[in-house]
Amino acid sequence: MPDHSLTLRANVVDILQKKVFPAAVTVDDGRITSITPEPGPFETFLMPGFVDAHIHIESAMLTPCQFARAAVVHGTVATISDPHEIANVLGLAGVHFMLDNAEHTPLKIMFGAPSCVPATTFETAGAALDADDVTRLLDDPRIGYLSEVMNFPGVLMGDRQVLAKIDAAKARSKPVDGHAPGLRGDQAASYVRAGISTDHECFTKDEALDKLAAGAMIQIREGSAARNFEALVTLIDEVPDRIMLCSDDKHPDELMAGHINQLARRAVAAGQDPMNVIQAGCANPVHHYKLNVGLLQENDPADFIEVDSLESFNVLRTFIDGVCVAKNGKSLLPKPAEADPVNRFEAKPIRPADLKLPCPAGKARVIGALDGQLVTDCRTLEVKTVAGNVTADPDNDILKIVVVNRYQQAKPAVALIQGFGLKSGAIASSVAHDSHNVIAVGVSDSDLAKAINLVIESRGGLSVADVSATDLLPLPIAGLMSTGSCTQVAETYARLDTAAKQMGSTLRAPYMTLSFMALLVIPSLKLSDKGLFDGEKFEFVSVETEG
Repeated sequence: MPDHSLTLRANVVDILQKKVFPAAVTVDDGRITSITPEPGPFETFLMPGFVDAHIHIESAMLTPCQFARAAVVHGTVATISDPHEIANVLGLAGVHFMLDNAEHTPLKIMFGAPSCVPATTFETAGAALDADDVTRLLDDPRIGYLSEVMNFPGVLMGDRQVLAKIDAAKARSKPVDGHAPGLRGDQAASYVRAGISTDHECFTKDEALDKLAAGAMIQIREGSAARNFEALVTLIDEVPDRIMLCSDDKHPDELMAGHINQLARRAVAAGQDPMNVIQAGCANPVHHYKLNVGLLQENDPADFIEVDSLESFNVLRTFIDGVCVAKNGKSLLPKPAEADPVNRFEAKPIRPADLKLPCPAGKARVIGALDGQLVTDCRTLEVKTVAGNVTADPDNDILKIVVVNRYQQAKPAVALIQGFGLKSGAIASSVAHDSHNVIAVGVSDSDLAKAINLVIESRGGLSVADVSATDLLPLPIAGLMSTGSCTQVAETYARLDTAAKQMGSTLRAPYMTLSFMALLVIPSLKLSDKGLFDGEKFEFVSVETEG
């Protein structure tokens, strides 16, 4: 605990009483000892710090310590973080890596116990966590909740392992997060009745209203790939005590630009009451997850931010436990010691010949990627073939997509995708939700193999390959995270992102979108290392079709 005192004078936001008044706030030993009204008004505002109500820190490609250095600049004082990504690679060891690393930052990171490792039995993951493993994690005081229960069919069908994990969390009075894209009506109600308390997957307001009616809290998500803010923002004023804000997955370049503060600014600009916005972005997660985070009340931990207004939410200073951790756009957190890489990566380089895709009939199922969404379409299209094998058709935006098992030697899975827009080259990544095999999309087999092999040879990373050049962002920690700072990672990531767009990609975030094309639990058509998967029927399907 800090042993110093400080007094700040500003317009104080009392979110519990929903009022603003000029006051002097005194802090001693990390807690607020008094809030004394004074004549005003003042030029700045003190308000509770922002909380990201659902995020996978690994998706920023940063360790928790490095993530914290970037997040505090934007007024984030706490996160609700699901270590699901690294758990799929390394199991319990991966979760403990995140817990241990987070102990070296003041950012208040509450981790959950991953509930679905692996996410499905239709893909190869690096680890598995059964009900006993999850129960052991829930007994750790650093684990505050059961992470998103993605196996909603298992909940609805009464799967014993799934329900045992939920029961373990309920027995310890720890919240259970949900994940049920598209679930409506009676099915949504049954899912919530099983003990689910939140959902961040709503992509329409009607879906959110069904889940609210069933009793769930709704987390409005705006990340680097899935962007549901516009569809759901009016819920902030309609049900202010039932809404939280989250990013889910946020790439480093966007984290450099902002965090939950950006959503608060946009919500007020969209006509939502600033007090309701602050309740959703700050107070509701603290209450729901029982966080040890202050809400700018006497005797609270001194976790608060100074902003220029309650419209723009430009963060001037961030305080955690009474210590100023960011000021005027600069992090004051020290550079952490470089984390020791932990990893599991067994894949060997592939050849272009490994990527042949037979389709004699010339008609195929094609994944339809949608910008800003995790859901995909299932399209039936005429495709170009040579000697019975499909070739990419960039003029019609039909490209090859490949998933290579990173955990054991196996034949690459190859399918087709539309929506990436590449006219040349290929991009690849070892960030591929949820099992994090190597995934790639490209125009030619040679460029695909080149991009994939860059990732394999570095034992994880993001790559781009074209006829004239290649580039790579190494991710030595589980093939998911860098050991560098947000600035360093963002610069390299931005360079790869620019290269992908110069090759023709029309997507806002091509690498983030690519990372979700193997996420089988979100419909409708995805590709795992075992083959093309219909997320509506929950079964494998062939690429070739007569339909």
